[in-house]
Amino acid sequence: MKKSMEIADSASWYCALALLTLILMGCIKTSSVSSDEAARGKQLLKPPCDEIYVVGEGETLHTISDKCDDPFIVERNPHIH
Repeated sequence: MKKSMEIADSASWYCALALLTLILMGCIKTSSVSSDEAARGKQLLKPPCDEIYVVGEGETLHTISDKCDDPFIVERNPHIH
């Protein structure tokens, strides 16, 4: 009986240590993600191009895509050749 209690105690200590490690890893990952979101948030607040873009002479979908930093312009406009 005493031997099984010792095993249970040591197992519970290992489980507690593993749980604490997972919690700490989650906190560290969360703090690094929030700094990335803050950096991306600045880009979202001020996009490189307005919602309505006036096309200049000689511009193509590819040049507008590069200028506005939107790689999906070409995919969203399959009707334009």
